[in-house]
Amino acid sequence: MTTWYDAPVVLDRREGPYGEVVLRRHGALLQIIANGCFLMDTSDGRSERLLVDAALTALGGRREPSVLIGGLGVGFSLAHAAANPRWGRITVVEREPAIVGWHRDGPLSELTARALADPRTEIVESDLVAYVNETSATFDTLCLDIDNGPDWTVTEDNEELYRPTGLASCARVLTPGGVLAVWSAKPSPEFEGTLRNVGFQQVRTEEIPVARGVPDVVHLGVRPG
Repeated sequence: MTTWYDAPVVLDRREGPYGEVVLRRHGALLQIIANGCFLMDTSDGRSERLLVDAALTALGGRREPSVLIGGLGVGFSLAHAAANPRWGRITVVEREPAIVGWHRDGPLSELTARALADPRTEIVESDLVAYVNETSATFDTLCLDIDNGPDWTVTEDNEELYRPTGLASCARVLTPGGVLAVWSAKPSPEFEGTLRNVGFQQVRTEEIPVARGVPDVVHLGVRPG
């Protein structure tokens, strides 16, 4: 159990294309820090698993749906998707080479080694904003977990993803009836409105209770078709 007086231990520190990324151990937890900002740790994973499950449920009975996961992080979403035989192709886009390396042959491999070995899994090292603008691939669902939410992005470049032009790109890579699922550290009524305004249907927000404070949420929308 991690206690307040445990001192974090830095396991690796690298300069990536978007600044400094750090992997550290804090008691039993592994933590990812980007440019001095805490991103995530291995303490729970409920919200990341709900992100994937909510998208799958919204797809109904679609057979072997493909999923694009935006952000590898500590790997909860990938591991959970790969553990479910219902999923077909599983593609993860991660822009930080260090994070990919920590999963392939570093401390985070203890969470994702089996998922990375799954033949359905593909890891793409790319910026997600650029990827959805440029790829010719399509997916049944897009699960976004690259920021702390639409109103709290890790970098300014990511803000475009949650605006009408960025959401139009997300819709472009979805198959008709495909599902967009967006993780957020807090509800965003404004983002819900933007989803509706750009044409997504069945827009709703699912809450994930937390020990203290505002609940995490998953925003969901369905591309018409």
